[in-house]
Amino acid sequence: MKYIILTTLLLSVLISSCTVNKSFARDEKARTEPAENPETATFAGGCFWCMEAFFQETEGIIEVVSGYAGGDKENPTYQDVLTGTTGHHEAVQIVYDPLKISYEELLDFFWKQIDPTDAKGQFVDRGSQYTTAIFYHNDTQKKLAEKSKKELEESGRL
Repeated sequence: MKYIILTTLLLSVLISSCTVNKSFARDEKARTEPAENPETATFAGGCFWCMEAFFQETEGIIEVVSGYAGGDKENPTYQDVLTGTTGHHEAVQIVYDPLKISYEELLDFFWKQIDPTDAKGQFVDRGSQYTTAIFYHNDTQKKLAEKSKKELEESGRL
């Protein structure tokens, strides 16, 4: 997996390519009717249960699945990732209807759920497994993620 590290003094968010990680287990809680052409987004923002809860309540989201992304160990367990030695992030994989919600809107929601100035975890969750990352699935997502990060950096909001 290739990593593109885009850190500044203010923003500690990794933007990385994402491959489907077998550690993402299917969740039976679908939020909307299935889309004709659903798309997938993957975000790490600290505790995956906190991220999952927010996105499950968002219009246009079909499914939110908690799991692990970015590491080297195949099919890691919670106990494996908890050690902080596998390179994985706790993450959510979001299946969404792009006719109801855009990737740009998902990015905006992501930025509002995390503290991008904290490079050591999120809120009370500390360790590399709780650091933030945007995992892109295609070149368009990569460009939009980099653009949204740059806009936040330049906005003066932090």
